[in-house]
Amino acid sequence: MPRASLLVVLAALAGFVPATRAGDPPYDRKEDVIYGRKYGTALTMDVFTPRKDANGLGVIVVVSGGFFSSHEAIQPAFVRPLTDRGYTVFSVVHGSQPRYTVNEIVADMNRAVRFIRHHAKDYGIDPDRLGVCGASAGGHLSLMLGTAGGPGNPRANDPVDRESSRVQAVACFFPPTDFLNFGAPGSRKVHAVDHAPPFRAAFDYRELDPKTRLWVKVTDEARLEQIAREISPAHHVSKDDPPTLIIHGDADPLVPIQQSQIIVEKFKEAGVECKLVVKTGAGHGWPSMGKDSVAFVDWFDQHLKAKGDPK
Repeated sequence: MPRASLLVVLAALAGFVPATRAGDPPYDRKEDVIYGRKYGTALTMDVFTPRKDANGLGVIVVVSGGFFSSHEAIQPAFVRPLTDRGYTVFSVVHGSQPRYTVNEIVADMNRAVRFIRHHAKDYGIDPDRLGVCGASAGGHLSLMLGTAGGPGNPRANDPVDRESSRVQAVACFFPPTDFLNFGAPGSRKVHAVDHAPPFRAAFDYRELDPKTRLWVKVTDEARLEQIAREISPAHHVSKDDPPTLIIHGDADPLVPIQQSQIIVEKFKEAGVECKLVVKTGAGHGWPSMGKDSVAFVDWFDQHLKAKGDPK
């Protein structure tokens, strides 16, 4: 999803939010919190904290479409249903294409979760009950955290990197899940040119040659397939994955619903709680997405709140 399409989806999500007085939102917003640095560039998130009735739980919103991410794409309308239910929300901006590739972006999202967990006390949230959500590329990255988030490095110099990047619940719209079987079994998307032009830079993998100190394009077929597998959440499913909700249109021309069906089937085989909601006739985004996203909040209420929690 290119930048223009991302804004279209965000506009759809904005359409259902109740009006509030200008300058008087029901949350406090802290902008540009630095959660990491990459080659001297700051990685940031905005933190939305409910002004009252906070429930002590955190949800990460992945700000991404077509692996494009920017601060101006943070949409308070997507945050509002969560803060209204008491969730502290972390809208995470990752290193964006065309400068960074998907595997590098996945690393950013893992760093963001580790940062949030390390500072959980500062934000008044439970570090062991975190949810994540997103749409399209944001959905893909949410699933990568759900299926491939892992323990930190206990020997890391940075204490943030010692934290786990696992999450405890996932909810997303129309995510890519398997770049080795995209649209049909064996239909691979391992080369940059296999993708539509707006997305190619995100898959144009390069690695630093230790001898020449130059970034060299990855051309080896085995290595390209390995990377495609590494960034495909369907290939990381295991029985300890968190409960996952996916909403997908069956007329999506960009990310076929087959992508959601693949990973849901794998979840079921592994015994992971999951749910796929199919929107009949819907494409890659639809006018009522805002109302549908309320199901995300219900999912987090169901799976993040402790049993018997009055909140």
